[in-house]
Amino acid sequence: MLTACCLYIFAINDELNVHLPPTMDWHGASESLIKPETDPWVTPAESSSFRFTPTYDQTYAWLNRLVAASAELEMISIGSSDGGYEIKVVIASKDRSFTPESMKRSGKPILFVQAGIHAGEIDGKDAGMMLLRDITQGSKSALLDNCQLLFLPILNADGHERASALNRINQRGPEIMGWRTNSRNLNLNRDYTKLDTSELRALIPFINRWQPHLYLDLHVTDGIDYQYDITFGHVGTHGYSPAIAGWLRDSFTPAVNAALSEAGHIPGPLIFAIDDSDPSKGIIDWMGGPRFSNAYGDLRHLPSVLVENHSLKPYRQRVLGTYVLIESSMRVLAAEYQKLAPAIVKDMARRPDKVTLNWRVGDAKPEIMSFLGIAYENEISPITGAKVTRWLGTPKTYAMPYIKMTQPSLVEPRPIAYWVPGSWVEVIDRLRDHGIEMTVFDRAQQKELQILKLVDPTYGETPYEGRVRVTASYVTMDRQVRMPAGSVRIATDQPLGEFVMILLEPSSPDSLFQWGFFHSILQPTEYAEAYAMEPLAQAMLASDPQLKALWESELEASPELRVDPRARLEWFYKRSDYFDQNYLVYPIGREI
Repeated sequence: MLTACCLYIFAINDELNVHLPPTMDWHGASESLIKPETDPWVTPAESSSFRFTPTYDQTYAWLNRLVAASAELEMISIGSSDGGYEIKVVIASKDRSFTPESMKRSGKPILFVQAGIHAGEIDGKDAGMMLLRDITQGSKSALLDNCQLLFLPILNADGHERASALNRINQRGPEIMGWRTNSRNLNLNRDYTKLDTSELRALIPFINRWQPHLYLDLHVTDGIDYQYDITFGHVGTHGYSPAIAGWLRDSFTPAVNAALSEAGHIPGPLIFAIDDSDPSKGIIDWMGGPRFSNAYGDLRHLPSVLVENHSLKPYRQRVLGTYVLIESSMRVLAAEYQKLAPAIVKDMARRPDKVTLNWRVGDAKPEIMSFLGIAYENEISPITGAKVTRWLGTPKTYAMPYIKMTQPSLVEPRPIAYWVPGSWVEVIDRLRDHGIEMTVFDRAQQKELQILKLVDPTYGETPYEGRVRVTASYVTMDRQVRMPAGSVRIATDQPLGEFVMILLEPSSPDSLFQWGFFHSILQPTEYAEAYAMEPLAQAMLASDPQLKALWESELEASPELRVDPRARLEWFYKRSDYFDQNYLVYPIGREI
């Protein structure tokens, strides 16, 4: 017997998401890529006319069969999800270079394609399966002549298997899709710096070991409606890898745009509206922090492209566009690698004296872009009483402000090195997982370091990504510090030197401090009983006229001190020689 809920699900599917805005009819040359149901290598998505995407087991059953039939393919496991699913990567190499070492020896560039970091946004998985089929069992084997491919079909396997027809209300297909977060309800695309998830702790060492030359992270976006069916972008030349950004701008983007347009798609830049309820306010060229894949790649000098298919376009159209994007990425990487390789080397050799830790919108007047939008009307919602946008499904071109987030808002001078005490094992492990070079000392070290004393730490009001974030200002002081055995020195004169600063400067929004790795230093652990502190306070006032004047001034100004005896004794305790000298002292020292 069907429940009312199930009947409602079927009604939505049968009526093609009637709660969504109308969509434009689409046909393109990429439709010729689809195999008929009678083809022995038809993919599960194709065989369902793109109504469905295969489950985890169905996906790997099909890929296992393809790998077994294809000498150019091998599949490896790189780890497991928090929920226990294996995370698998398909390696495609014409000369069977199935190890990082043999791939490097081949001299061919490596494209790494990652799908399903948000498992409901699964277009890349089905597109990659089709392309692997056509490379190994069809007419596109030449793609591997001068390029090698690493394909990760499902990064967030936990979310992939939490599949439902009621996931992602804003997305047009597939009819049953996965969930954004993993089994611990953590968003993998917020975890690139803190590495709290098993998935990212498998992914990042994999990237370190295989060292791809181009990284595609495949998503499906939401937000406003527009004509573009596939959008993609990268951090600009203002970021940490300006030479790489120039190659992505001048070589990669024009070639991929041309291939997509020729195949009948409408490519565009990444679209992040200032205000979804009022698109006329403009589009922002958003600079996300390295907790996100594309900014993480830019920071570590890995050419990285964030792909966002448009959620309101039909699944069939989106998958085909993604196929064309991956194929054209292989072609441009093979053709233009001789220009990319020196750009990577140049960026890895950069050692700026000052490093930007955060960005803001610049002061310059916004550019005006010709935006291929969808006509809309605004009306007052009878549900909310607020303005709501109604998309009409007809194309319309707008002159739209294009606002760039390229101005540094926080800059710090580059120290020579950082010292991390060996007791902070979790912090050292995170740094090591990222591939950061460090020197470990097996004996205690005495060092003159710049130490930061934190001021006014402020916690976030609610948890975010499984952690309570914290911010603080600080003052600096020079101090002789004993670093125990097991401590590490991390020089900033290394390719990931800027990344070291992002992780270890407490003012950085993606620092391990702000992610909550140092909460224990924010609490005092010793205290003074009143019978001991009261006579000491009297002695302090009698011996120090300046302290006495400060006490009288603050007593007059503070309502708390006037009425709270415990607060009065705490005031003296904090100014006594007995108070913890390491309270609010950030344990990581700068070598200046």
